[in-house]
Amino acid sequence: MWPNVSAAPFLLNGFPGLEASYHWISILFFAIYISVFLGNGTLLYLIKDDCHLQEPMYYFLAMLAGTDLTVTLTTMPTVMGVLWVNHREISHGACFLQAYVIHSLSIVESGILLAMAYDRFIAICFPLRYKSILTNSRVMKIGLGVLLRGFLSLVPPILPLFWFPYCRSHVLSHAFCLHQDVMKLACADITFNRLYPVVLVALTFFLDALIILFSYILILKTVMGIASGEERAKALNTCASHMSCVLVFYITVIGLTFIHRFGKHAPHVVHITMSYVYFLFPPFMNPIIYSIKTKQIQRSIIQLFSGYNRA
Repeated sequence: MWPNVSAAPFLLNGFPGLEASYHWISILFFAIYISVFLGNGTLLYLIKDDCHLQEPMYYFLAMLAGTDLTVTLTTMPTVMGVLWVNHREISHGACFLQAYVIHSLSIVESGILLAMAYDRFIAICFPLRYKSILTNSRVMKIGLGVLLRGFLSLVPPILPLFWFPYCRSHVLSHAFCLHQDVMKLACADITFNRLYPVVLVALTFFLDALIILFSYILILKTVMGIASGEERAKALNTCASHMSCVLVFYITVIGLTFIHRFGKHAPHVVHITMSYVYFLFPPFMNPIIYSIKTKQIQRSIIQLFSGYNRA
């Protein structure tokens, strides 16, 4: 039996040393959260409402927007609770559930980006078979598979957290719960919880990135075989939004990984800031990227606002 085992709630952390600036930091975070809700909510509304956006490419985009909204809704209550009213306590069950949803949705987002790469590969390499290959039922099956992969793969490392004893400090590193943060507080053998995420990251994020890279090599090979320069540019332009979102997502993943692995001597605030960048930057940027790069979405936004003005 471990000594001093405690069932006391975990304590969330904001930005240590910057407590006096929480008022201004909270305004920044609130503005980012509102932007994420408006951007992704608008995308979902447009895809549902506009018949011109009823295509596999936009169905996958709706999945991406829905994932971004959900992960934002998952972190917002605890982050704003810490910044606004310094509410730091979180029960074990709520903490583990939050960690489960956050990590699952990260894998879901990687899977959706992979599905979107598959969509672009079929659209450019097999344009005549595009609609017969990516039928609505197949898109739904892909979406369901991505969801199941994300949520089922996180069950093994999260379940042990419920029966681990916690006898060390209950103070967490962030204003939300992460698996790697919680497991360090356990007074138990956490070998499995250390090794499993490494294997999981290799089989999801790393493998997804390799397949996306390979698909774009094949896409580029096909595009270079098009005789017309205008057609080549048009084909590549249809991939620009997706490539930008992939870069935003994986650059933040790589940045966070490097900070955790090699930035041990970096100030603690740098580690915390990179975690927030990882969870907030892609949801913030994805709607902007698609609004700028996709003409059909631009037209839908213009029609939406022109309709409001007429009303």
